[in-house]
Amino acid sequence: MTQTHSKSRQQAEIAFGHTQSQFFASNHAIEELDSVVQAREAKTQRLREARLAKEAEDIAKASAVLIAKRTRKG
Repeated sequence: MTQTHSKSRQQAEIAFGHTQSQFFASNHAIEELDSVVQAREAKTQRLREARLAKEAEDIAKASAVLIAKRTRKG
Protein backbone atom coordinates (compact mmCIF):
# COMPACT_ATOMS: atom_id res chain seq x y z
CA MET A 1 0.00 0.00 0.00
CA THR A 2 2.94 2.29 -0.49
CA GLN A 3 2.04 5.34 -2.50
CA THR A 4 4.56 6.86 -4.83
CA HIS A 5 4.47 10.59 -5.13
CA SER A 6 6.13 12.90 -7.55
CA LYS A 7 9.47 14.40 -6.64
CA SER A 8 7.92 17.84 -6.16
CA ARG A 9 5.27 16.36 -3.87
CA GLN A 10 7.97 14.61 -1.81
CA GLN A 11 9.92 17.87 -1.53
CA ALA A 12 6.77 19.71 -0.48
CA GLU A 13 6.03 17.07 2.15
CA ILE A 14 9.58 17.36 3.51
CA ALA A 15 9.38 21.17 3.57
CA PHE A 16 6.03 21.01 5.34
CA GLY A 17 7.47 18.59 7.88
CA HIS A 18 10.33 20.99 8.61
CA THR A 19 7.94 23.93 8.95
CA GLN A 20 5.68 21.94 11.21
CA SER A 21 8.65 20.89 13.39
CA GLN A 22 9.75 24.52 13.72
CA PHE A 23 6.21 25.54 14.64
CA PHE A 24 5.96 22.93 17.38
CA ALA A 25 9.45 23.79 18.63
CA SER A 26 8.54 27.47 18.91
CA ASN A 27 5.31 26.58 20.73
CA HIS A 28 7.32 24.49 23.18
CA ALA A 29 9.73 27.39 23.74
CA ILE A 30 6.83 29.76 24.37
CA GLU A 31 5.31 27.32 26.87
CA GLU A 32 8.66 27.13 28.69
CA LEU A 33 8.90 30.92 28.83
CA ASP A 34 5.34 31.17 30.13
CA SER A 35 6.22 28.65 32.82
CA VAL A 36 9.27 30.69 33.86
CA VAL A 37 7.22 33.90 33.95
CA GLN A 38 4.49 32.27 36.06
CA ALA A 39 7.05 30.87 38.50
CA ARG A 40 8.73 34.28 38.81
CA GLU A 41 5.38 36.02 39.40
CA ALA A 42 4.43 33.47 42.06
CA LYS A 43 7.77 33.92 43.83
CA THR A 44 7.41 37.71 43.67
CA GLN A 45 3.94 37.44 45.20
CA ARG A 46 5.19 35.19 48.02
CA LEU A 47 8.07 37.56 48.76
CA ARG A 48 5.73 40.57 48.71
CA GLU A 49 3.35 38.88 51.14
CA ALA A 50 6.25 37.95 53.43
CA ARG A 51 7.58 41.52 53.35
CA LEU A 52 4.18 43.01 54.09
CA ALA A 53 3.66 40.57 56.97
CA LYS A 54 7.07 41.49 58.43
CA GLU A 55 6.33 45.20 58.05
CA ALA A 56 2.98 44.74 59.81
CA GLU A 57 4.70 42.79 62.60
CA ASP A 58 7.35 45.51 62.97
CA ILE A 59 4.66 48.20 63.17
CA ALA A 60 2.76 46.19 65.78
CA LYS A 61 5.92 45.77 67.88
CA ALA A 62 6.76 49.48 67.63
CA SER A 63 3.21 50.39 68.60
CA ALA A 64 3.36 48.04 71.57
CA VAL A 65 6.61 49.67 72.73
CA LEU A 66 5.11 53.16 72.44
CA ILE A 67 1.97 52.10 74.31
CA ALA A 68 4.10 50.56 77.04
CA LYS A 69 6.12 53.79 77.39
CA ARG A 70 2.96 55.90 77.58
CA THR A 71 1.35 53.71 80.23
CA ARG A 72 4.49 53.87 82.40
CA LYS A 73 4.50 57.67 82.31
CA GLY A 74 0.82 57.96 83.13
